[in-house]
Amino acid sequence: MTDVEEVEVVVAHHERATLRVGEVFLKIDADQTRTHVEVEAMTMAPIPTPEVLWRKPPVLALAALPGTALGRLGEPSTTSSAAWAAAGAAVRMLHDAPLPPWPGGSLEEKASSLDSECTWLLANDVLPAHLVTRNRQVAEAALRPWTPVFMHGDLQIAHVFVDGDEITGVVDWSEAGQGDAMYDLASLTLGHPEHLSDVLAGYGAEVDLDVIRGWWSLRSLTAIRWLVEHGFDPSSPGCEVDVLRSQL
Repeated sequence: MTDVEEVEVVVAHHERATLRVGEVFLKIDADQTRTHVEVEAMTMAPIPTPEVLWRKPPVLALAALPGTALGRLGEPSTTSSAAWAAAGAAVRMLHDAPLPPWPGGSLEEKASSLDSECTWLLANDVLPAHLVTRNRQVAEAALRPWTPVFMHGDLQIAHVFVDGDEITGVVDWSEAGQGDAMYDLASLTLGHPEHLSDVLAGYGAEVDLDVIRGWWSLRSLTAIRWLVEHGFDPSSPGCEVDVLRSQL
């Protein structure tokens, strides 16, 4: 029998799974609309993305990126300030690019999601009422009209790869679309506020810090139910619940 590479399960739940075999990532998604968005977004993005090796629904094969992730939520980042600034510059390049032809989530959808998730958190005693109430107030700053940009849509630090101080690529584009630039910046710095100034230095534009903080609260509040239902722990040190506490 021919020797095969060890198979690593990167992430797996009932909606999708990502496996790594050697230098190839195999993404299996129950919703091929997300896969189509991912491939189209990577084609359009003006920043480095993984090479598409082949696509045979429901599987998408991508080449591994060189380097390592910028960091992980809940863990200290060991990458340099220059690498964080380079990430900010890459985000600015993306936001300055022509808009993709498909829309992203609307202001009304974000507001509705915030309302329903806060109701669920309180009804099920998942978090103390004062923590939900205060963060909902902070989140209101994000719910204002925005000028749409080419938004990655899930720009967590684990999706940005660096080699030294250089960005080697950005992965996981299935949530890409037209959206709020501040959402990407908030996603990138979620749980790592100490690097916000580095990111903004690379981004090179004035931003409203209250809006960034608003997206930190909104993203955390609206993610907790999904994380719990898919076997993740948002109360792990440095993760979503700690982000909410830090907003107090």
